[in-house]
Amino acid sequence: MGTTASQLAKDSLSEYQVNDHLLLENAHRRFTELLDRDERNHPNPRVPMEVILTLPELKSNPFKTRICQVFSTSEDKDGSLTFEDFLDLLSAFSDSATLEIKSHYAFRIFDFDDDGTLDYGDLEKLVNCLTGETEDTRLTSEEMRQLISNILDESDIDKDGTVNLSEFQHVISRSPDFVSSFALFLFYPVFPAPNDAVLHCFI
Repeated sequence: MGTTASQLAKDSLSEYQVNDHLLLENAHRRFTELLDRDERNHPNPRVPMEVILTLPELKSNPFKTRICQVFSTSEDKDGSLTFEDFLDLLSAFSDSATLEIKSHYAFRIFDFDDDGTLDYGDLEKLVNCLTGETEDTRLTSEEMRQLISNILDESDIDKDGTVNLSEFQHVISRSPDFVSSFALFLFYPVFPAPNDAVLHCFI
């Protein structure tokens, strides 16, 4: 994905965060709770991904690992989060975040290979995350092929075999449920069961 698009989304998040003092206060409290006591006085502590994933709001989310990877600024690519990373995560998933912000980060989460497009492999992983990969829920190869073909028919405007950010945002704009479904209720004790609203955007 282009640096310009990522920076614009980051700038939008920063502008939104400045005006949401309750978000800042709650984010700081939750982040501090995740730190060991001896880490709380460090200048820029990081919370390991495995600790972030213990949050009730995340542990039932099928994209939980990918979410940490996208918001982490760790040079080690280990999914660990600084407070600023954690705040970005909460902001993007907040009910108050704009459709532009949510769709940008949703696209990044679904772009599993980080190449700036959603290709067959990304879409296959997306579907498997939403449907599960157990014997009872896993699609057959033919079912998967047909579903991804349908997704591309609906979404791939330039017919290059992939979905880019602009095409993804066009699809998302037709789904009134997307903004509410792309949310983490991080100040409540239970994260609701994930739904497949995103998949329904495509088909």
